[in-house]
Amino acid sequence: MNTAEMTAKMAAGKGFIAALDQSGGSTPKALAGYGIEAGAWSSDEEMFGLIHDMRSRIIRSAAFDGSKVIGAILFERTMDGSVDGKPVPQALIDKGVVPFIKIDKGLEDEANGVQLMKPMPELDALLTKSKALGVYGTKERSVINSANAEGIAAVVAQQFEVGQQVLGHGMMPIIEPEVNIKSETRAECDTILLAEILKQLEALPEGQQVMLKLSLPVVPGTFDPLVNHPRVLRVVALSGGYKRPEACVELAKNNGIIASFSRALLEDLRFQMSDVEFDAALAEAIDAIYTGSTVKTA
Repeated sequence: MNTAEMTAKMAAGKGFIAALDQSGGSTPKALAGYGIEAGAWSSDEEMFGLIHDMRSRIIRSAAFDGSKVIGAILFERTMDGSVDGKPVPQALIDKGVVPFIKIDKGLEDEANGVQLMKPMPELDALLTKSKALGVYGTKERSVINSANAEGIAAVVAQQFEVGQQVLGHGMMPIIEPEVNIKSETRAECDTILLAEILKQLEALPEGQQVMLKLSLPVVPGTFDPLVNHPRVLRVVALSGGYKRPEACVELAKNNGIIASFSRALLEDLRFQMSDVEFDAALAEAIDAIYTGSTVKTA
């Protein structure tokens, strides 16, 4: 796939984006979910080796290909690794899966009800390296915990500022201002977030597009103006802590939004499974998320 083919797949491909980008502090939790408890590794290198083995097992599975999984978001260490002798981005491309890279370096402490992204002083170097490896786009995450208009405006402004840096490298940014699904003001957060994103989209230079990764809204259809916006290539949704069945039900209520799930994709996979069991569990998860992404109840 060349860049134009990847853009076409992101714009209209049937399927969803797999989020395989747990990093740093979230890796032990991801490994525990996979059946590998803390104590099974004695260094960060061993820990990241174990998570790479899990991701490699997913990528090489017959269930994981571009017919239902149209994209995958990688952690930098995963991008720098290989699967069966191929660089991971190329292994994905060979299966018809568009590669993305997680670029944020974690979150600042909460202020004004939100958590901004930490500074990314080495972002240009990471983008240059990623593009050279065939990576199509990026993903950067902030978190909104309460309906503070000033805080939400700051999150969205920062996201689009980073997005401009990504676009400057000829890559596609996935802008992810996550609304915490445990927030007591979720519906109000959704409304403020929508207005701020629309403002930023209108300010984009003519011809530029971004992707958006959003929490599933309290009111289905809230983000329809974004799905239909000419400067949005695709809107994808995170599971945000929902278990897969509930996440897929909520996803199906929102026309035009596809999944970009992490935990909801991986929750039934275990290190101890045989390859046959692993592939069957992964195929079941992929089928359920694909259905929620493509068969809508709205």
